[in-house]
Amino acid sequence: MNFLKSRISPMTLALAIAAGVLAAGPSAAQTAWPAPGKNITLVLPFAAGSGTDSTTRLISKELATALGTNIVIDNKPGANGSIAASYVARSEPDGYTIFVTTNTSHSANPYLLKNMTYDPIKDFTPIARTGDLPFMLVINPEIPANSVAELVALAKKEPGKYSYASGSSSAIVSGATFATLAGIDLLHVPYKSSPPALTDVIAGRVSMMFVDVPTGLPHVNGKALKALAVTTIKRSALLPDLPTMDEAGVKGFDITSWQGYLGPANLPKPIVTRLNAEIRKVVERPDIRKELADRGMEAFSGTPESFDKFLKEQLVVWEKLIREAKIEKQ
Repeated sequence: MNFLKSRISPMTLALAIAAGVLAAGPSAAQTAWPAPGKNITLVLPFAAGSGTDSTTRLISKELATALGTNIVIDNKPGANGSIAASYVARSEPDGYTIFVTTNTSHSANPYLLKNMTYDPIKDFTPIARTGDLPFMLVINPEIPANSVAELVALAKKEPGKYSYASGSSSAIVSGATFATLAGIDLLHVPYKSSPPALTDVIAGRVSMMFVDVPTGLPHVNGKALKALAVTTIKRSALLPDLPTMDEAGVKGFDITSWQGYLGPANLPKPIVTRLNAEIRKVVERPDIRKELADRGMEAFSGTPESFDKFLKEQLVVWEKLIREAKIEKQ
């Protein structure tokens, strides 16, 4: 210490300290999130035009403004959402890659797929649930049925004639559950995502489909499809005149599709807290909630802790649904 004091003047020491502070400045700035000019990518497991895609684009526009950065939508459909889920699970937990997903990847896949490339709990950090996307049963308008009961009667009269398309795990499980509970023989025709599946139902190449309301409703309103029932045990506030499958005679039918935001495992708590707060502000705005409702989504949110608890509960729910529908792992 005496050696230093004898050779460094007060002015030199002051300059050295200042230089050190300046040198530390950029490093400190790099820890700020989100960093200026760095995009946040929202990875989706479904194609453009799906319900999750349309609602996420609305939310992301407001979220980008709140965070003061750009948000990019990256659609990675395929393998029941596993492609997108695995991609996010392997991403750096830095807040710049976020998964916007549903029960397809995080509730159903563990019981539908033989080879899972990710763990829905251990490989992710829950951020915020954003609401439910009700599903409904739609059929090609050429099919001579105006109710679920009439459709079941047709299927029983000609076993194996009718088919159902799927573009998600919700659609797979809904179709299989319908066939099992109604005691009918339906051919399953799988697709990578809902839009192309719906195209084939409209064209008459497939008989029917369980589809999320945001994707299917425009075609129902345009008379390209007939809607027969919703999959939830209670009627949807978005479609109050449409009966439930349970009301329509398929007793015990109750399937709900949820939507939420997750990051890779070990996402820092300050980032989780900030994202959760901003997402909730967006979702809870009356104007945004109305816009989401117009697109077929029942919007609401909650804490990361409540979402984590919900995710674990849904694994139990979907295991039961898939077991009772007698769906074998693929």
